[in-house]
Amino acid sequence: MQLFLLPFILLATEIRLPPVEVGKMPLDETIKKRRSVRSFGKKELTLKQLSQLLWASQGITDSARGFRSAPSAGALYPLKVYLVKGDGVFEYIPSSHSIVKKVDGDKRGELCRAALWQSFIAEAPMSFVITAVYERTTVKYGKRGIRYVHIEVGHSAQNIHLEAVALGLASVPVGAFQDDEVKKVLSLPLSEEPLYIIPVGYARGR
Repeated sequence: MQLFLLPFILLATEIRLPPVEVGKMPLDETIKKRRSVRSFGKKELTLKQLSQLLWASQGITDSARGFRSAPSAGALYPLKVYLVKGDGVFEYIPSSHSIVKKVDGDKRGELCRAALWQSFIAEAPMSFVITAVYERTTVKYGKRGIRYVHIEVGHSAQNIHLEAVALGLASVPVGAFQDDEVKKVLSLPLSEEPLYIIPVGYARGR
């Protein structure tokens, strides 16, 4: 069953992702099978797989109201999702279900160094980096909004992990990294903070 009918379009700065499809693996099975994997093969992910993973992280599930795949306090959506892969750093644009290149070149090694030399980050074909603009939430909820943002990033990250399982892929949660160094890798503005790194790929030997 298709959820979107967006065509695959390659523009100068934007890549429209393939339509998202509902998978056949039951949710309880993905929960049971999810494991942290720290050894990845070299096989690249397809654009279709990227489409599914990105939609799971922050994709639009209600086009009329703009609701996304992960709950957000006040529907303020402070999170942003980036891909760090061999050909650059890409930002996910939920409204158009597309990605836009922000930084050119392979930054996986730099991200690995920023994450205290956890080698599987450089080894994986790509890593998702979830960031937050806290002010989007704190402007309404004050300091309590910081907690809401941290709750929300957990929702989004879990969606990525479970979607990876459904696609036959492996992932691992990473919270140990130097914030300022990750910001440099992604060329983030001062208002945006990295919260979570998720390497994704095929488990080695598969």
